[in-house]
Amino acid sequence: MNSENLPEGKAVTGKWDARSAAESIEDGEATVRELREALARAGVVLPSLRLDLISWAYETPRPLVEFGRCTVGTARKLIAVLQEREKEASEER
Repeated sequence: MNSENLPEGKAVTGKWDARSAAESIEDGEATVRELREALARAGVVLPSLRLDLISWAYETPRPLVEFGRCTVGTARKLIAVLQEREKEASEER
């Protein structure tokens, strides 16, 4: 087990207590909300975006974000947003 998937300030010490597990899940839920909002501002909606419930079952919960499936049109919109941001970033250099 490594510490890169743990909430900030948590060390790998074996079992987590219930509070740490709840904090991990809350952080995952907050991350999904923030991602959903950021994508919406960019005009992209991923209806299946959520936390993977199976990832909560670990002794030390490590919530995984599941992007799910989307239409080809939505995937193309996401590509366009990412390419536009990449173009803006390269122009700033």
